Amino acid sequence: MLLPKLKRLIQKLARSVGYDICRFDASLHPQLRWQRLLKHYAIDTVLDVGANAGQFGEHLRWIGYQGRIISFEPGAVAFTHLTETAANDPGWEILNFGLGAAPGRAPFHISENTQSSSLLEMLPKHVESAPDSKYVGQEEIEIRTLDSIFDEICKPGENVYLKIDTQGFEAEVLKGAESSLPRINTLELELSLVPLYEGAPTSEDLHTFLFQKGYRLVSVEPVMADPESGELLQIDGVYHRHR
Repeated sequence: MLLPKLKRLIQKLARSVGYDICRFDASLHPQLRWQRLLKHYAIDTVLDVGANAGQFGEHLRWIGYQGRIISFEPGAVAFTHLTETAANDPGWEILNFGLGAAPGRAPFHISENTQSSSLLEMLPKHVESAPDSKYVGQEEIEIRTLDSIFDEICKPGENVYLKIDTQGFEAEVLKGAESSLPRINTLELELSLVPLYEGAPTSEDLHTFLFQKGYRLVSVEPVMADPESGELLQIDGVYHRHR
């Protein structure tokens, strides 16, 4: 009886300072499982859409990914940080525009934390759950389609991983990539389980679209939850082409 009590005490102390202690299972650990997926699918090119300051690219390098990274970030402040993050990595290219369904220019809402910046209006539920996500400004950005540049940035035969983190704008990015999808091995995108941005697609809509395009869901990870209720609001879904 002493050992379980001691374990619970240590776990309680760790959680009080923001850490956790639990049994390690390599097959279920999010980072190690994702690392294995990249290796299993022989990913050699990652398109990082909605790169912000380069957190996703940094994490790729941290888990040992050595292939190409091409990051897209339209926001001026975030792009400045992204430039610094990728500066010493010759395999990491950065592009200062967003992706969507059609080329043009559009107003871009800047959030306080910059990570929640979006082309869409934010709904109250998002701000209630993450107060530092509120909009504090706006700027005009350039938008292109992935189809218009895919042949320039991706070579035939590459195993491409498309990550889309565009705060509700995922469907528009996919609409501008329909001709490119047959050459995209694996996709990762945010799926909102409740409405968080005005006009954003539901998780069911995105799942159905990708299934019809020949992808199947191979991994899910929590992203955002309501701090009061514990209700899960957003997840990351990874889809792999099976036909």
